[in-house]
Amino acid sequence: MKYLNLLVAILFALAAYWQLNDPDPTQWIAIYAMVAYVAVRHFFGGLRPIVALLPAVAIFVFWCTYVPAFANWVSLGMPSITGSMAAENEYVELTREFLGLLLAWVTLGVYAYLSSGATRRSAELTQ
Repeated sequence: MKYLNLLVAILFALAAYWQLNDPDPTQWIAIYAMVAYVAVRHFFGGLRPIVALLPAVAIFVFWCTYVPAFANWVSLGMPSITGSMAAENEYVELTREFLGLLLAWVTLGVYAYLSSGATRRSAELTQ
């Protein structure tokens, strides 16, 4: 299970790398690289919950700005966003970004929870 952290780190590092050709790469590279960093820190141990929690809160706030665009995509009948890599319509890019932020936010939330010791305390209570 510990090596799952390395897989998560590799996947988010690749996501950061793939942002290099994006029109606005800086923020996306920072977001995905932060998740990769947190996964590596969790792998090696000693991850403090605040290290995952602070970026998770920031990403959540940023994610909330994409909710109207996502709602627009849903109101359009959820047309495909998986066609070409070029975003022909604005909703394609915004929906992909919405989902990428959601994935990063959930991942950081899981790491914040795991590093809080809540799982250890739960296991101790059941024994």
